[in-house]
Amino acid sequence: MHVPDAVVVASARTPIGRAHKGSLVGIRADDLAATAVRAALDKVPGLEPERIEDLYLGASNHTGEQSQNLGRRVAVLLGRDDLPAVTVNRACASSIQTTRMAFHAIRAGEGEAFLSVGAESVSRYLPAPTGTEHPDFAAAQDRTAQRATGGRGAWRDPREVGELPDYYIPMGQTAENVAEHCGISREDQDAFALRSQQRYAEAADAGFHSRLIAPVKLTDGTSVEHDDSPRPGTTLDGLAGLRPVFRPGGTVTAGNSCPLNDGASALVVVSDTLAATLDVPVKARVLGTAVSGLSPEIMGLGPVEATRRVLEGCGLKTGDLDVVEINEAFAAQVLASQRALGLDEDKVNVHGGAIALGHPFGMTGARLIGQAMQILHERDLELALVTLCVGMGQGMAIVLQRTA
Repeated sequence: MHVPDAVVVASARTPIGRAHKGSLVGIRADDLAATAVRAALDKVPGLEPERIEDLYLGASNHTGEQSQNLGRRVAVLLGRDDLPAVTVNRACASSIQTTRMAFHAIRAGEGEAFLSVGAESVSRYLPAPTGTEHPDFAAAQDRTAQRATGGRGAWRDPREVGELPDYYIPMGQTAENVAEHCGISREDQDAFALRSQQRYAEAADAGFHSRLIAPVKLTDGTSVEHDDSPRPGTTLDGLAGLRPVFRPGGTVTAGNSCPLNDGASALVVVSDTLAATLDVPVKARVLGTAVSGLSPEIMGLGPVEATRRVLEGCGLKTGDLDVVEINEAFAAQVLASQRALGLDEDKVNVHGGAIALGHPFGMTGARLIGQAMQILHERDLELALVTLCVGMGQGMAIVLQRTA
């Protein structure tokens, strides 16, 4: 019996706005997502709407406008009240998770077409209570607070001394822990951040990013067509002059971290048998996915084990990869993961990453998939890895293969 493969036949993303002060502050997350989905579906005109089995949407914040099953609201906005939908949260990897769900459903024979969507509007968050902190985490919170103000010694794995890690730790503190634990210097972080800005700018000048973007119409009739966050005039001297923002004497700055952002992305994932009947080229085959867990205090190293697991499952080695997209939450964590995996830096984030263009949490996974597929096709390459660290201590990875 033929076990169907899951293939991606279309992708689209909105521009990425800068949170609170950028071009998309007036646009709801569900409207951003609907824009991305429409643009992706427009690229597959032969796909009959009733063939779409389900819409999976990933988002990191499920309060306010992003609450009450954001994905289902997107389906209705599309005029598809007959289309079921679900919203899931694996933080920064949420729309890698939705792609994984489509992959699994197709492999299980539960449908032939799915929408994998990611969306986040940080600009429009309501204050989100985290709930009562578990008393067992009190000591971990105290430890983190002391380190944030310059106290305590070098970071150590809490589990080695019988302590619980800090589940509530701010992400910037995790980046400082990774930099310290893995010996990632401030100079290397700033150099990586500059490279991200330069690579993004070079790709943008060549029209690469424009080929991925679906413009967003504003209420005044104008459209947003470009990302807000890139800073093409960035210099090493400028980066070196920024103060650490998370820890006295630290190395993590606003320049070598991703900004806060708004945006959405969408993928059309179908079975290979259905794809053969559609008059569109297949962008990539999903070869495998993997997740991993680790201490929340060093969550930036999540891509390491997730990548090892997915490569083992696919029968591949790092040297087989042609393209690698590691989400740039912080330069420290990308460099630490890249070095631990022995990745070729000339294959990593070749058109820039989130330090330059931004990181709307739920959006990013599907955006990275779309970007990786585009690079495979434009450079006539075969295999791509997409991987992310995940807040609260996880990693996720997916391997894609260009099929034509």
